[in-house]
Amino acid sequence: MRRTSCLTLRITHYVLLAMFNKVLIANRGEIALRIILACKELGIRTVAVFSEADRHSLPVRFADEEVCIGPPESLGSYLNIPNIISAAEVTGADAIHPGYGFLSENANFAEICETCHIKFIGPSPHAIRMMGDKAMARKIAADAGVPIIPGSEGVVETEEEALRIAEQLGFPVILKAAAGGGGKGMRVVHNSGELSTAFRMAQREAQNTFGASEIYLEKYLERPRHIEFQILADEQGNMIHLGERECSIQRRHQKILEEAPSTRLDPDLRTQMGEAALKVASAVNYWNAGTVEFLIDRHGRFYFLEMNTRVQVEHPVTEMITGLDIVFMQIRIAAGRELTIKQEQVEIRGHSIECRINAEDPSNFMPSPGRVTAFHTPSGPGVRVDTAAYAEGVISPYYDSMIAKVIVHSPTRKAAISRMRRALEMMIVEGIKTNIPLHYKILQDEDFINGDYDTNFMTRYDLRPRSRSASISEPVARF
Repeated sequence: MRRTSCLTLRITHYVLLAMFNKVLIANRGEIALRIILACKELGIRTVAVFSEADRHSLPVRFADEEVCIGPPESLGSYLNIPNIISAAEVTGADAIHPGYGFLSENANFAEICETCHIKFIGPSPHAIRMMGDKAMARKIAADAGVPIIPGSEGVVETEEEALRIAEQLGFPVILKAAAGGGGKGMRVVHNSGELSTAFRMAQREAQNTFGASEIYLEKYLERPRHIEFQILADEQGNMIHLGERECSIQRRHQKILEEAPSTRLDPDLRTQMGEAALKVASAVNYWNAGTVEFLIDRHGRFYFLEMNTRVQVEHPVTEMITGLDIVFMQIRIAAGRELTIKQEQVEIRGHSIECRINAEDPSNFMPSPGRVTAFHTPSGPGVRVDTAAYAEGVISPYYDSMIAKVIVHSPTRKAAISRMRRALEMMIVEGIKTNIPLHYKILQDEDFINGDYDTNFMTRYDLRPRSRSASISEPVARF
């Protein structure tokens, strides 16, 4: 079996060389570096595009070629489609990997790539467009027989219509941007008196963030668990899921810490949700990597939330428990190759946790950009750090505040928690403030240790260190 796997990898290597000569990475930071690493192992040359603010970044240093595409502001650089396409054409890149964020879920960008005969390493424009419209995605899921949260049938046009639907559903309800994601354009409404203001605020934020003000409405589930399933699908119609990730530790709908597998799922529920995720993806003829997200209520009922048509920030925890390289598989699928693994061959081993290390003050979550005067990442068995930061590098105020992802893997969840504590204790970031202290407090929290938490964890729990009774005594690992 081992010999066959190695042979498959070598064959794939040569196929990719024949199909992709050069990949342009239309992104920055740690995800750009992550894609460069995958391409280097495959023997594919890379092009890093960068803004003036990222001229001295590690992706620029380690890519085979680099092209400046504009000023520090994202609109003039990483969101500047003409400049990115021009960079691909000038350098002879025959594929573009969008990473996450920026243009990764922009159907127009994917179409332009196709028109210019540049392979977009992601799903089809049709799938991006269907799943990108959250109201449409709800309908697609419902038509596929997947449970959805009760709510409006589509976009809600007026405050009066929103009030009527909210009163039918019963408060609280949540307003969401139809073109949205990542917690933007969302407002929870607890009574009729709050609805008018919340409706206007949600519309305004949706317009400012996504360029579209359309809003839809759902019943607000109190204290749910946020669970997502990683899927992979090739262009020949083969599709698998790689199990779930627990994403309930979040603030204002922004994820802070993820783990896999979830303590909430038993084998039967995992099977049901995995099958539901594949139904949603199949409904739009999906290919490449994607994530289907669900909410689970207090009674164990699950509901479709949305689908992200890209690689996720938290993809490493799935890689750690499955042993599969998701970015490599993205490239392989884009090169027209079939999946070499079937659903029954996906094996979940051990437990993984990821902490997003952000440049922010943990006391008030305010960004803390600036020069990093000292930087040391943890190491040792079962520890992985994805980052593009380095000593004397600058954390720019123009982009997302995440500077690193610390990921651990151990045979058990208790051992993974212990290992993550050790890793965070050995991480050094000086010159700026980070949320490392917050992560350490979460890992000491009794309810987190017991796996008894939900999406309200950050608002319902006092995160001061608990008593020694909550400590972990299990050995870090047994390899």
